[in-house]
Amino acid sequence: MRTLVLNAGYEPLAIVSFKRALVLVMNEKATIVEQVDDEPVRGPRRAYERPAVILLTRYVRVPGARRIPVTRRGVLRRDSHRCAYCAKAAATIDHVLPRSRGGADSWENLVACCLRCNNLKGDRTPGEIGWELRFTPHPPRGAQWTVRGTDRTDPRWEPYLALAA
Repeated sequence: MRTLVLNAGYEPLAIVSFKRALVLVMNEKATIVEQVDDEPVRGPRRAYERPAVILLTRYVRVPGARRIPVTRRGVLRRDSHRCAYCAKAAATIDHVLPRSRGGADSWENLVACCLRCNNLKGDRTPGEIGWELRFTPHPPRGAQWTVRGTDRTDPRWEPYLALAA
């Protein structure tokens, strides 16, 4: 069981184990916003509510611009594992402007690509071979990218993740 952690502005910060969340609540560093009904945590002296969403009482600051690091896995996930040129299943990534020509490893220059298209394109730009991208690559947005672990969400988290998006 995992718990969503919010700051004082109800922005999602992290996902922690329910044990860690319970320790924060017991030490009065957080309060329970949503709980799992009918599943209390039994201690030696009393039973505690099992937290699903907690609100930190002291932590207010959210880092300004959370830069999402560019990774191969992230590019494939952003593009839904579909080739940016032919829409078939993609297993590799491609630099739209090749690295040999100064292309950067950035969200705007990397796209998911199938092996066939990657080999045909080679060290050329899409324009040089008459190809078009199916979409304009951009950095991913939303809480599922800034808060690690939100790809497998609990339904009780949806209102709070929607606020962050």
